Amino acid sequence: MKSNLLSGIYNPTDLRLLTEAQLPQIAQELRQFIIDVVSVKEGHLGASLGVIELTIALHYVFNTPEDLLVWDVGHQAYGHKILTERREIFHTNRQIDGISGFPKRSESIYDTFGVGHSSTSISAALGMAIASQLKGDLDKQHIAVIGDASIASGMAFEGLNHAGVTDANLLVILNDNAIGIDPSVGALKKYLTAVKEGKNPKKNNMIKSLNFDYSGPIDGHDISALIKELTRLKNIKGPKFLHIVTTKGKGLQQAEENQVKYHAPGKFDASTGEIILKSEENLPPKYQDVFGLTVLDLARKNDKIIGITPAMPSGSSLKFMMDEIPERAFDVGIAEQHAVTLAAGMTTQSMIVYCTIYSTFLQRAYDQVIHDVALQNLPVILCLDRAGLVGEDGATHHGVFDIAYLRPIPNMIIYAPINEIALQNILYTAQLGLNHPIAIRYPRGRGVLPNWEVENFGHYEKIIIGQASQLKSGTKTAVLSTGTIGNNVILALKECNNSETIAHYDFPFIKPLDIKSLNSIFTDFERIITIEEGTVNGGFGTAILEFAALYNFKNKIEILGVPDVFIEHGTANQLQQLCKIDVKSLVNLFENETK
Repeated sequence: MKSNLLSGIYNPTDLRLLTEAQLPQIAQELRQFIIDVVSVKEGHLGASLGVIELTIALHYVFNTPEDLLVWDVGHQAYGHKILTERREIFHTNRQIDGISGFPKRSESIYDTFGVGHSSTSISAALGMAIASQLKGDLDKQHIAVIGDASIASGMAFEGLNHAGVTDANLLVILNDNAIGIDPSVGALKKYLTAVKEGKNPKKNNMIKSLNFDYSGPIDGHDISALIKELTRLKNIKGPKFLHIVTTKGKGLQQAEENQVKYHAPGKFDASTGEIILKSEENLPPKYQDVFGLTVLDLARKNDKIIGITPAMPSGSSLKFMMDEIPERAFDVGIAEQHAVTLAAGMTTQSMIVYCTIYSTFLQRAYDQVIHDVALQNLPVILCLDRAGLVGEDGATHHGVFDIAYLRPIPNMIIYAPINEIALQNILYTAQLGLNHPIAIRYPRGRGVLPNWEVENFGHYEKIIIGQASQLKSGTKTAVLSTGTIGNNVILALKECNNSETIAHYDFPFIKPLDIKSLNSIFTDFERIITIEEGTVNGGFGTAILEFAALYNFKNKIEILGVPDVFIEHGTANQLQQLCKIDVKSLVNLFENETK
């Protein structure tokens, strides 16, 4: 029986003491280690399994951390973390107070750049390479590992375009597995497929035309081939590009066969690979499915409706429409800027466009929202999935800034539904015709109505723009909530003793605010508490403060939400506790109010 080699690897220095013949065993053990931990602790699986051999080869050939290795997005960096002094704590991955699910500079000297969003690696590594040149450190290596879905993004092309006119010591490695979270799309994917199949003449190589030393494609699961080529490239100066071909989920049959599901499969049986299914009986629907099913239903009845998503058809549930009405539903790849301006262009031609983007990713298209949508007052319907605290993906993925960054933009309507019915009704209302663009923000995870689809689906009601509603009466304190965090308020008030002094108002419209209701509230109540699942700086509560200042109200106002720090990873409930907007924290607050 072979001894376990991985148990003796603390960092890459230990790895380099092994012979090349021992590395395939390390690959097998590393792959199994990841499967064993992720099957119980959950996390991203397929991406890391696909780059095991590459990870080992990189740390074997290059002198990390002195040589600088940048992973794009970071879904695929689990093997990297285990080989770089975090094997013994890898079981804490994505858990509160544990290690991050993505490379993070404050966590390890081997994590040279913090990542989480796509397409940043080439620019970052090029920046490092140019800095090394300026400092006279000419032997230092700089490596960016990027996937075929990420390299199609505009920022990646900007990095390639710049690198090609430098003599920077940069190696870009394209991990080509034809999939990101969903299958890769677009003309570049077709080009890369042609290259892999040998159908593209060498003289027409696109990367070579950008002045890179191009090599490949080579088998990304052949450690010997990788080591040989990486060693060769290490001694070539200037910008280099290595094209490798891998299989996402390599080594776990189910992950290879169902790459979308096994990107982040949840808990599964480590020996069989079978996903451990959670009972979904009588559970409320996911908000993304409320969006996807509602837009599909509306699109069946209105042939002007179009759906757009940047590389998230499954995550946003636009896939329902893509499967049934593919000619009117578009996955544009990891291209948020393009998605927003594409939607704007279609809207100029009287189309009704639902552009669904995760809140954290819309940050990447901020100029397009201002310049191409709001400035022209085009009624694009921006659907911001994953708004609020998203949980274990952590600081790079929380959708907590959208209220603050959208609220200052003229012409913008901002709506946050309290539940599934409100979400379907605003989606219905938006396609009836709006005079302005609208951003609809809703969270990751499930709603609050187990029988929504049976009892409410398809029964639409038009929403009056800018109207708030009173959910509970009171005499002394008014709680103003926006979005689904209002359900925490409802539960807390039910548990609170003597809550008759506390009123609760739902403000789904963050912009425009219901000025009439606010005037009444500030006149009738001594104290105002606002609550939102977004940053307190510049958010809904700030809007209420601005109202009070404008109309000279002197009421006591307390703002609850996400504080002025980056919130790390943990379960959504744990993170709400940190922000003191969970049910228990609100019960304590409200009971102090009634004393």
